[in-house]
Amino acid sequence: MGINRHTESSGIEVVTIDYPPVNALPTAGWFELADTVRAAGRDPETRVVVLRADNRGFNAGVDIKEIQRDSGHNALIDANHGCYDAFSAIYECQVPVIAAVQGFCLGGGIGLVGNADVIIASDDATFGLPEVERGALGAATHLARLVPQHLMRTLFYTASTVSAQQLHHFGSVYKVVPRAELDSAALELAKNIAAKDGRVIRAAKRALNGIDVQDVHRSYRFEQGFTFELNLAGVADEIRARFDEDLAAKREGK
Repeated sequence: MGINRHTESSGIEVVTIDYPPVNALPTAGWFELADTVRAAGRDPETRVVVLRADNRGFNAGVDIKEIQRDSGHNALIDANHGCYDAFSAIYECQVPVIAAVQGFCLGGGIGLVGNADVIIASDDATFGLPEVERGALGAATHLARLVPQHLMRTLFYTASTVSAQQLHHFGSVYKVVPRAELDSAALELAKNIAAKDGRVIRAAKRALNGIDVQDVHRSYRFEQGFTFELNLAGVADEIRARFDEDLAAKREGK
């Protein structure tokens, strides 16, 4: 369990997220993910990184229970810093990052895939930000890299999800494949990139980041400020408590 890295073949490093059952990452997990991706990118032999996950879905965001166990705000601050670090590591990785997404990709998962270079998804993958239903904000910066502006706003306000097929239509998901073929499809693309000269691939990554129209670091940090404000005001705690009560009622069939 945790964040695992292995060399698949020459030039290809695979980083796997494994926090069962739903890959809701604790603070330490976000920092570990950031460190692992950075280490993979710094390796001079690496030409491409594949980011994948075990378990039911790709990512369910932060571990809300970890935050709720803290009577103060330290856990929230740490989670904010951890997410920022992980998202930045994906974006700044010295080589391209391919995200292989299965099942659900929610909250912090959108931050990861939104900052990846290429997304390949299984045909059961869905993407969304349930933040407003949890009393938080964040990662609209990254959702805006996946869908057009007005759809991003609609998805954000409604906490709705969008399918892999819809994202393929918009061009943000490169390929949609059956779940059983997800890893092989990601590795096939990785091998294509790894066959190129590593010096050129690394220069290309720097060049593409340099011409990006959005400063993802500043934009996401701005969003995080509102999340902290909602927590300081007690709004987030109130909404999360109401959400937990509704969820418990549904489980009891009320």
